[in-house]
This record gives sequence, C-alpha cells and structure tokens, in this order.
Amino acid sequence: MKTLHILTASAAALALAACGEPAEDTTMNDDTMMADEMANTEASMPGTIVEVAQGNPDFSTLVSAVTAADLGETLSGDGPFTVFAPTNAAFDALPDGTLETLTTEDTEQLGNILNYHVVSGEVMAADLMAAIAAAGEEGYTIETVNGGTLTAMMQDGNVVLQDAQGNTATVASTDVDASNGVIHVIDTVLMP
Repeated sequence: MKTLHILTASAAALALAACGEPAEDTTMNDDTMMADEMANTEASMPGTIVEVAQGNPDFSTLVSAVTAADLGETLSGDGPFTVFAPTNAAFDALPDGTLETLTTEDTEQLGNILNYHVVSGEVMAADLMAAIAAAGEEGYTIETVNGGTLTAMMQDGNVVLQDAQGNTATVASTDVDASNGVIHVIDTVLMP
C-alpha cells in the first residue's frame, strides 16, 4: 500500500510538472511568433531610396550614376529626401557621350546634376500639387539640395518640372515609398 501511495504521488508530481511545462513553451512560442512578426514587418518595409532604385530595373542607369558620383551613402542616409528620379530612357535621351563623360571624367558635375534632382524633406504628390495650385500660373519653386531651383507646374493634368535651362520633365509616377523618403519618377534628366 505504501508503494502504491509513492507511485501515485510520483505520478501526480510528474503530471503536474508536465502541465506546467507547456506554459513555458507557449511563452517561448509567443516570443518566437513576435520575433517572426517583427522580422516580417521589417522585411515588408521599403528600403532606402538607393535600395528601392536598385530593385527597379528602370533605374539601373541612375544607380550607376549615383555610384559613379559617390552619392550612395548620402542617399541611403536618414533623410528624409524627395528624389525626382530619371528613368533609363531619360538618361538615354542625353546627347551621345554625355553620360559616359560624366561617369568617367566629370563625376563632380555628375554629382551636381544628381543633387539637382533631390529635395530635402518628404514631398508627397498631393502636397506638391497643392503647392502648385497655391502658387498659381508662375508655378511652385522648389529648392534642391545643390542650391538650385526647379519650378513645378501643371500642364495637361500632369506635374511638370522646369529646370534652370528651361527644359521640362513630366512626372510619370509618384509616391514610390522608401524608408528615408519618397521617389517621383520623371522622364527627363534635369540640368542645373
């Protein structure tokens, strides 16, 4: 009988211990699930402006130019920045040899041109359109990080940017999100 009590007590102790362990495992599973959710959230967050551009084949020339001008680290910084990003086709429209000269021989000028496409702060398309509307027919003046200015205006229902030389670029796509700002896609390389 004594043996039966000892066996019963041992079985009860093991059962209680077994019942207590899943609570710890559940907590561990909750922690693991929470870590997985955070990792998934971080993975779904957009990268920096440079990383977003690197992930889009339409920006391969821009990425090469940013690398040649040694601006990758700057545009991967905290920001926020607004980048008016020319597509590969925009760079292709430059006069023959211009891009090659800029990327190999005149990277300082290339950096100046690229910085002419960057604005401090995050300017979303709706805000830009509201500023254009408030500015009237003369257009809204935007100061770029290189100290130059662009004039934003509406033409035929599109936002158009005019550079210092009078050239215009149409904004083809807006509000491409990045962790340190926003990208608006343009169809022409702007010149300071």
